[in-house]
Amino acid sequence: MLYIDFSATDKFDELGFNLKSTVRQAVKATLLREGFESNASVSVTFCDNAYIRELNKKFRNVDRHTDVLSFPLYEADELVYDDPDAEFMLGDIVISLERAKEQAEEYGHSLKRELYYLAVHGMLHLFGYDHEIEEDKALMREKEEEILALIG
Repeated sequence: MLYIDFSATDKFDELGFNLKSTVRQAVKATLLREGFESNASVSVTFCDNAYIRELNKKFRNVDRHTDVLSFPLYEADELVYDDPDAEFMLGDIVISLERAKEQAEEYGHSLKRELYYLAVHGMLHLFGYDHEIEEDKALMREKEEEILALIG
């Protein structure tokens, strides 16, 4: 079972697709790829650049906006998720829809594809993946591509 608590800091324009369904699909694909068999709960907040910039400044001491932030509730080595009866609140993902729209345009793909990517990226952070060093970045990028291929 998967529970996602969706929230938004503002009202956003019609996107032409179901935002929640898109993110749910990305979260499910990530759980599948990671072999997560337990019940999962994730909080996802949609916001603008100003809101995510404040969070980035407060929690990472980086005074600029970004596309996605993740706040895991577990360290990677604490996540033992092979018990189908267990329940895990994995953490929080915050996505700037404003930045997602900018990046979709920059990269020449759809906003839906960008949101798939950001949700997958955020989920991998909840599982303890990082991209601070080149080797970790390559592994994370490989996993992102595998998961995006699952989505289609």
